[in-house]
Amino acid sequence: MSNKVLDQRITDHEKLCRIMQKQTQNQIAGIKKQIARLEKIVISSAAFIIIGLFTLLLALLNNHL
Repeated sequence: MSNKVLDQRITDHEKLCRIMQKQTQNQIAGIKKQIARLEKIVISSAAFIIIGLFTLLLALLNNHL
């Protein structure tokens, strides 16, 4: 093969790699946003459960005393 053909193949490969890297970075950014949202939901749910259990405990103690 001539140098011109090899140079073109390398250039095409590099362009494809850049496109794929950009797509991968976009997917990673999307996944990070989803994980952050899920973390907020889990932390909020845990807080509500803890508050609910504490309220239940206080209600049981008030009825017992």
